[in-house]
Amino acid sequence: MDIPRSSGVILHISSLYTPYGIGDFGPAAYAFADFLQQTGIYFWQTLPLNYTDAGRGYSPYSCLSAFAGNPLFISPDQLVKEKLLKPEDLHPGYFEKHFVEFDKVFPYKTELLEKAFLTFQQQDQKPFESFCTQQAYWLDDFSLFVALKKHFNDCWWLEWPAPLRDREAKALEDIAVELRNEIYKEKFLQYVFFRQLDELRAYCKQSNIRFIGDMPFYVSHDSSDVWVHPNYFKLTTDKRPDKVCGVPPDLFSDTGQLWGMPVYEWEELKKDQYSWWVNRIKQTLNMCDYIRLDHFRAFSAFWEVDASESTAVNGKWMKGPGSDFFKIVKEHYDDMPFIAEDLGDIDQPVWNLMDEFHLPGMKILQFAFMEFTPESIHSPHHHVPHGVVYTGTHDNNTVRGWYDNEIDEEKKQRVSVYFDKEITANTASIEFIRMAIASVSQVAIWPVQDMLGLGEEAIMNRPSTLHGNWRWRLHAHDVLTEELSKNITKRLALFNRLVAKEASLRVPHPQP
Repeated sequence: MDIPRSSGVILHISSLYTPYGIGDFGPAAYAFADFLQQTGIYFWQTLPLNYTDAGRGYSPYSCLSAFAGNPLFISPDQLVKEKLLKPEDLHPGYFEKHFVEFDKVFPYKTELLEKAFLTFQQQDQKPFESFCTQQAYWLDDFSLFVALKKHFNDCWWLEWPAPLRDREAKALEDIAVELRNEIYKEKFLQYVFFRQLDELRAYCKQSNIRFIGDMPFYVSHDSSDVWVHPNYFKLTTDKRPDKVCGVPPDLFSDTGQLWGMPVYEWEELKKDQYSWWVNRIKQTLNMCDYIRLDHFRAFSAFWEVDASESTAVNGKWMKGPGSDFFKIVKEHYDDMPFIAEDLGDIDQPVWNLMDEFHLPGMKILQFAFMEFTPESIHSPHHHVPHGVVYTGTHDNNTVRGWYDNEIDEEKKQRVSVYFDKEITANTASIEFIRMAIASVSQVAIWPVQDMLGLGEEAIMNRPSTLHGNWRWRLHAHDVLTEELSKNITKRLALFNRLVAKEASLRVPHPQP
């Protein structure tokens, strides 16, 4: 991955503040891009942008498809601009300002998208038809899958009538005729999602900003991916999960973590040169410029547990696809635009795999003070140029929340000694960002929450909890000030991370 010495910010699309209860690809996204460009920040890192729903707690890491985009990110303002909606259609009413109310947002957005779809049917279909042809390799099956989910009241695909569950050709043909309008609508939603995202990414590129996306390693069993390709997963004869994924017991959990998604049948995937994964990477790169490969260690070895188990204790390590997989990927993507999420229980084979394909790994500054700092690989004196340093990620507390609530006085003193100045709750966030910027790591990234010095109230996700996550919202117009931009720019310039602020081409961004 050939990139300049640079910086980045983590902000999921959902966190952008809009009048519609959730962030989207509209004016707020363009305004945030303007702030990044003004500041000289090169990367905008998001969480996965895939299609999720209430049954998964709206988690971006548990989706109906590894290929489809989330319609909640479609901008109503853009739909008005595209004459698919009228301004008077919007009327957002009241949404909570500080967190996403998915139970309100989903029906509101669904109603708007239904109106847009009715209008769209009267418009020129040629661009849409071209999109459907280009994306048919995943779009046809996905659209049918979602239409069937709705037809059967959102129940698990295992509970569908057997001919549909088992994808018998005649049954699929007949139901596709019956559900043709719903299938058409799902394709329309994907068409609009990718069209709006493409426009935003084009604007960002002209502003010298690149997207880092995130690709979860596993997929949900109740997804179009498993329904269409059951042979790629370890399932029982009746297509229920046989082996599921997780991580073994560690210092943080005596029973490990049991995630429950089915593990891959890698020998089956290998038979056709890992085509499903290659296509997945291709599609993810339609959403971003670089991919953070979540749970990278599973490419080397993964923790497999019998589906009958209630904890991850009785699992075992199984060999992953390793070098054989990445040799195939490199044939398609010679520049290897990936960041390896190499956190957790990592052994030498994982590092060997990263070294073989020259993949940068991650360092988390918070972790440097949770263990023996002099020897911690997360301490800046152990960083390497070919790497990415984070103050924290979406799975961490904010720096201030961590400082206030997760470390004792001894660790706080260790932080002050390491920084060679007194660090307080008020200064911890900006000092950690400065430390990341000063690192020899090629890229320094921090969550927006740390740039704003926010506390525990701004956590994006609490791992191993099912409710109350992915909800934090940013009030950019109040807090992303010119003064903040100038302060960050000074630090980026001092440590040679100031990517050119002026872009050669600029286009006006949408107005609400």
